[in-house]
Amino acid sequence: MVSAGLSQPSSTRLLADRLTTATVERLSGFGVETSVEVVELRDLGHDIINNLITGFPSPKLSAAVESLTAADGLIAVTPIFTASYSGLFKSFFDVVDPSALTDLPVLIGATGGTERHSLALDYAMRPLFTYLHSVVVPTSVYAASSDWGTGADGGTGALPDRMSRAAGELAALVRDSERSSRVIDPFALPAGFSPVGGYGAQ
Repeated sequence: MVSAGLSQPSSTRLLADRLTTATVERLSGFGVETSVEVVELRDLGHDIINNLITGFPSPKLSAAVESLTAADGLIAVTPIFTASYSGLFKSFFDVVDPSALTDLPVLIGATGGTERHSLALDYAMRPLFTYLHSVVVPTSVYAASSDWGTGADGGTGALPDRMSRAAGELAALVRDSERSSRVIDPFALPAGFSPVGGYGAQ
C-alpha cells in the first residue's frame, strides 16, 4: 500500500487503510494468506528528492521500491492538489523503473476537499499506471471531506459501497497473481555491464 498523505492524521492514509482492510478481508474469504507492506511517502520525501537529483536511492527508499515491485497487488492513494495527484506521489513513481510494475494489479484512490476533483482518478492516476503497464481495477475510489461525515468513518453516502466493490476487484486479481514469484531486482544492472567499459574485464 502506498499513501501520499502529508498531514498526521491523514484522510489519505485513512482511505488507504480502509481499502487495505477490505481487500485483506476479501482475500481471506478466498483462502489467501496476505502480508501487507505500507509505504508512507511522507516519510520518504527527502530520500525521493535526493534520488531524483543524484540517481542513487537511500537504503530506506530502496527497501520501499523493492517491496512495491515484489508485490502481487497495490493500493495507491493520493490527495488531489491542483486537479491532479500530488507531486510527492508522482516523484515516487518517477524513481521506480517503468517496467517494474508490469502486470501489477492496482487499486487507485484519492482524497480531496470536494467531489469536483474525483475525475482526477480517471484523467491523471489511471493513465499513469496504464503507462507503467499495470492492471488497474475498474472501480476507483474518491473520498471527499463530506464522505467521511462527522465521525470520519467513511459511513456516509456511497463510499463504503465503492470501497467494497474496488476491494473485491483487486482481491480477485491478487488471488491469481504470480508476480511475487517472478519479479526481478528493480536496481539490477544489465547482463554484461562493466563499470570500466567493454574491455575492462580483459
